[in-house]
Amino acid sequence: MKFSNIAGQEEIKQRLRRTVSDNRVSHAQLFLGPEGSGKLAMTLAYAQYINCSARTPLDSCGVCPSCIKFEKLAHPDLHFIYPVATTKEVDKDPVSKKFIHHWRDLVESTGGYLSVDDWYKKIGLENKQGIINTEDCNEIVRTLSYKSYESEYKVMIIWMIEKLYHAAAPKILKILEEPPDKTLFLLISEQSDQILPTILSRTQLVKFRPLNDDELVNALRADNQSDESTIANIRYLANGNLNLARKIMESGESDQADFELFRSWMRTLYKRDIQEIYKLTSEFHGLGRERQKKFFLYALKATRYCLMNRIENNSALRIDGEELKFIRDFTPFINPANIGLMNEGFNKAYYHIERNGSANIIFMDLSLKMTGWLRMK
Repeated sequence: MKFSNIAGQEEIKQRLRRTVSDNRVSHAQLFLGPEGSGKLAMTLAYAQYINCSARTPLDSCGVCPSCIKFEKLAHPDLHFIYPVATTKEVDKDPVSKKFIHHWRDLVESTGGYLSVDDWYKKIGLENKQGIINTEDCNEIVRTLSYKSYESEYKVMIIWMIEKLYHAAAPKILKILEEPPDKTLFLLISEQSDQILPTILSRTQLVKFRPLNDDELVNALRADNQSDESTIANIRYLANGNLNLARKIMESGESDQADFELFRSWMRTLYKRDIQEIYKLTSEFHGLGRERQKKFFLYALKATRYCLMNRIENNSALRIDGEELKFIRDFTPFINPANIGLMNEGFNKAYYHIERNGSANIIFMDLSLKMTGWLRMK
């Protein structure tokens, strides 16, 4: 991966190149930002640039033996840790190295722009929650205790560090704070509030922003997507997420299903139709945990859009068609008296779903509360 392959984020590229030219590469860095902003792609480009034998001031050469191995994610000094769990293929003792062929395939096919849900689908995790477990932490210590094979730096990329099992964290604290010489930790996260403070305090933060509209459009054009009208529409739907933009472009996937369920849910709650609420609860239960979490993120977005519409900040409404019509119709039901309660409810529901709470109970409990909140003036 080269810096030139990454959409936007020029200020971060410049910062990372400067750490190399100034010989000030921090041994533990946290790449934090939303999905589709290029965090994983940037860690790969950074690691390749550091170890390139013929790098220029702007990028790695891409053709030296080191770069070729990094491009294939098969360099002996490049190591990966990511959340895993038992699957049909790996039915016991799951560790990252048992899934490495799936990881390489997914990263190569997406260019490093992937979501947790993409990864779970790739390895067949179904409704389970992946974690970075104790054995993988032991593997980090074992791997980094050896000298590098052929490069200046040995690189350990930990993807989604927020999935680190809390009881396993103490095993890597010492090596994260005082690693062997020429060892580089690159941690990736989308939710800093879920990272253990002991991990967070030991890293230097590199914060990513969502891609702006121009960066997103240029990236889609670079993918040889020629339909300019479709690209122009997708830039609003994707909201800075290149991973989502590519999915919409390729398959039409968007927030449509979440929007339709949310609209049906709100209408049912306002009517206080208990029988229909039970039906929607059953439908919600069948979505699977990642889709359930995604639905509550959409609910947060929808209520935020209602507030934007209420104060006539129309430029912030990155939607159109039926969704825009619904938001405008729904706006009168969102006000200062209930918006805080709703947002807290959606966030708590997301939190409990992520921790394997019962989807039926969570959704039904929130539904009953919402019937009252929607009528607050």
